[in-house]
Amino acid sequence: MIYITGDCHGSFERLNTRNFPEQKEMTKEDYVIICGDFGAVWNKEKESKEETTFLNWLDEKSFTTLFIDGNHENFDRLYAYPVEEWHGGNVHKIRPSVIHLMRGQVFMIDGKKIFAFGGASSHDMEGGILEPDDPNFKLKRRRLDRERRNYRINHLSWWQQELPSEEEMAEGHRNLLANDNTVDFIISHCCASSTQALISHGIYKQDILTDYLEEIRQKTQFKRWFFGHYHDNRNVNMEEILLYEQVIRIS
Repeated sequence: MIYITGDCHGSFERLNTRNFPEQKEMTKEDYVIICGDFGAVWNKEKESKEETTFLNWLDEKSFTTLFIDGNHENFDRLYAYPVEEWHGGNVHKIRPSVIHLMRGQVFMIDGKKIFAFGGASSHDMEGGILEPDDPNFKLKRRRLDRERRNYRINHLSWWQQELPSEEEMAEGHRNLLANDNTVDFIISHCCASSTQALISHGIYKQDILTDYLEEIRQKTQFKRWFFGHYHDNRNVNMEEILLYEQVIRIS
């Protein structure tokens, strides 16, 4: 079985037994996939006590937790995990059964081909990105706090790796081509440019990643595309599904 849900931001109440009783019938060969903003690899330098508690709790669940990255992850830490091969693609194993599906990989899971591609642009930072080593850092931060403007701090609450590298995008194209540009499911954090324009009525602007996903959308045969990021639960059309708190079975 495969279940899927949206952004968690380090809060996993939806996966407790009361809210997700289906897990009583699940094993480690069954999966719950999180569509980005996992949020339990976030602390600045090392795993916090809170993260350890959540990660161990998930690892002790009857099922295996899989996640793609969103824009709210500590990429310095996430990318420091060893790369391993799992079910046909590259992963980072945070725990034996808590696994990060890396960008541009095609996995064979429960008899289904799944293309995974995480990442997204952060939208809630009209105050910009502050550099911690800027001599005026404290002054700028106080001003933004006073003005109540959202901002991010480089390598503390924002990482440039929230958007993909050329290598990651090329890897995705290669892996799809090796599978005849045909998969069962696509799982991403943000979505294709045309889909984003439809659901946001132009509020969110296209970027290198949404344009890349638009190209994937046009060239790839798929049955369903699941994504998060926009904090809503919505069937955009017959193929594309936006998820937030809902946990739904897809296989």
